[in-house]
Amino acid sequence: MTIRRGEIWLADLRPGRGTEPGKIRPVLVVQAQALLDAGHPSTLVAPLSTQLVRGIRILRVRAVAQGDLHEDSDVLIDQILAIDNLRFSRGPLVLLDRATMAHVDQALARVLGLADA
Repeated sequence: MTIRRGEIWLADLRPGRGTEPGKIRPVLVVQAQALLDAGHPSTLVAPLSTQLVRGIRILRVRAVAQGDLHEDSDVLIDQILAIDNLRFSRGPLVLLDRATMAHVDQALARVLGLADA
């Protein structure tokens, strides 16, 4: 299985606790490509939700339906997590375009305190 940064895959996130997403859902791969290429056994991802919310750009980035991503979805920037690569079940569904990934990168930097809000 080859995983690339910017791809959306289906992953099994069960069991979830509290506000964690806890079901099979699409996730965006946000981990650096160099670490993916090194065959690291886990991957940093951001889950997606089809419950769209406007006005919180720092916490969500819109992924427009395309390819095998059948509904517009929000990337949940504040829910990033590391998952074992065995949790990936199907993909890639789609590779996000550079402009959308630039928005993801800006939001990640803000949420992680790596850039000014």
